[in-house]
Amino acid sequence: MKTILVIEDDEEIIGLLRFNLENHGYRVMTADEGNKGLDFAKKLKPDLILLDIMLPGIDGYEVCRSLRAHEGMEDIPIIMITARSEEFDVVLGLELGADDYVTKPFSIRELLSRIKVQLRSKDNKEPKAEDTEITVRDITLKPEEYKAYLRDKPLILTHKEFELLKLFMINKGKVLKRDLLLEKIWGYDTDIDTRTVDVHIRYLRQKIEDDPSNPSYIETIRGVGYTLRP
Repeated sequence: MKTILVIEDDEEIIGLLRFNLENHGYRVMTADEGNKGLDFAKKLKPDLILLDIMLPGIDGYEVCRSLRAHEGMEDIPIIMITARSEEFDVVLGLELGADDYVTKPFSIRELLSRIKVQLRSKDNKEPKAEDTEITVRDITLKPEEYKAYLRDKPLILTHKEFELLKLFMINKGKVLKRDLLLEKIWGYDTDIDTRTVDVHIRYLRQKIEDDPSNPSYIETIRGVGYTLRP
């Protein structure tokens, strides 16, 4: 049984989420305050976290930042739940390491679908042909060990960043459309906002590029997508 940690201070939303998640076979743990949620997450190591942004104590942004910096929490899917829908709030959450977001009021059916996608992505680690060591220029990936190196120095990547980089390296020199990246990495249909892709690319560039504003590895193909220069 998969465990989902809900970090949310609204009792009605907690009740709604608990009822629906448990009815779909998930074990649900809850925390109504930022610091408490952070402690629970580190102790429980849940399969997925639903994280509200506006929380008592430390907010959801700080919870997300702290979790991504904590060893063993790098690839636990985090879906942010927020009443805020402005681009800045969405982008900031994704830049801090959240995998996805939904805005209140949200559809339970949509949320359940997104949860399934994130859990499927996390579990989909069976060895494949492309899981052998890959090297492109100064970057080396060891998919079976889930490790990445830039000029022999370890890269600290989130799960989605690692999968993005691997897809680019396997397809070096090819232009990958945003819709394709969204489908391959997130498992979503193309009607989902592709802004998620752009934010993760931006954050990945900050980790592999000497000058993220003038990238030499991942090139933007305006109006189409991205390519990794071989």
